[in-house]
Amino acid sequence: MISPLAYIAPNASIGNNCEIGPFAYIEDDVIIGDNNIIMAHACLLNGTRMGNGNSVFPGAVIGAIPQDLKFKGEETTAEIGDNNRIRENVTINRGTASKGKTVVGSGNLLMEGMHVAHDCVVGNNCIIGNQTKLAGEVIVDDFAILSAEVLVHQFCHVGGYVMVQGGCRTTKDIPPYIIAAREPITYCGLNVVGLRRRGFNIDQVNAIHAAYRAIYQSSLNVTQALQQIKEEGCITPEVQYIIDFVETSSRGIIRSDNI
Repeated sequence: MISPLAYIAPNASIGNNCEIGPFAYIEDDVIIGDNNIIMAHACLLNGTRMGNGNSVFPGAVIGAIPQDLKFKGEETTAEIGDNNRIRENVTINRGTASKGKTVVGSGNLLMEGMHVAHDCVVGNNCIIGNQTKLAGEVIVDDFAILSAEVLVHQFCHVGGYVMVQGGCRTTKDIPPYIIAAREPITYCGLNVVGLRRRGFNIDQVNAIHAAYRAIYQSSLNVTQALQQIKEEGCITPEVQYIIDFVETSSRGIIRSDNI
C-alpha cells in the first residue's frame, strides 16, 4: 500500500496499514500512526507527529518551518490527532520557541488551501473552510465552524460552537456559541441551528442567550455585564465557559453592531 514512487526517509516511522501514494514525500523526523492515507504529492516534513486514521490530500504540506523571522531552527513539532481530513494544499507549520508545537486535534475537516500557522491550537471536530488563514498562536476551540476565506489575526481565540461567515476578518476574540459576520465583524446572535445539531437543549440555549443579552444587548459594559451574570446565579457550564472566555480574552471580544 506504499507506492514505489513515494519518497520515505530511512528514519521515518510509519504505522500499520498506511496507504502512501506516488510522489508523497516524508522526511526522517516524522512519526505517523496506523490507518493513515497520504495521497500523491503530499509532504510530511521534519517534526510531523500524526495519529491514526487521517487522510492527507494531494499538495498538503505538514511540518514546514514557521513563516516567522524569529524562528532560528529550533526543534519543534506539528502534532495532528486522529481522523482528520486535511484537504488539498493545506499547510500546517510547526511551532517556534514560543510554544514549541502546533496542534490540530481530532475529527477536523480542514478544507482546500487553508493555513494553520506556527503555535496554533485547533481543537476537535472543527470545520475550517477553503483558503481560511490562521495566523500565529491562534486558538480555535472544539466544534467551531469557520467558513471560506476567513482571516484570523495572530493571538486571537475563537470559541467553540461558533459559526463565522465567509470572508470575515477578525483582530478580536470570537466568543463561543455565536454567529459572527459582516464587515467589520460583529456579534449577530446565537448559532442556534448549530447548537441544536450538537444536542443542546432549550434550557442550555436559553441560558446562553441570557448571558449574551447582558453582554451585547444591554447598556452595560462588558465588566458590568459579567458581574450581572454572576449575581443572577444559575451559572451553567455553558455560561461559565462564556464568563471564562471573556475574562481571559487578551485581545478583547468582537462587538455588536448595537455598540
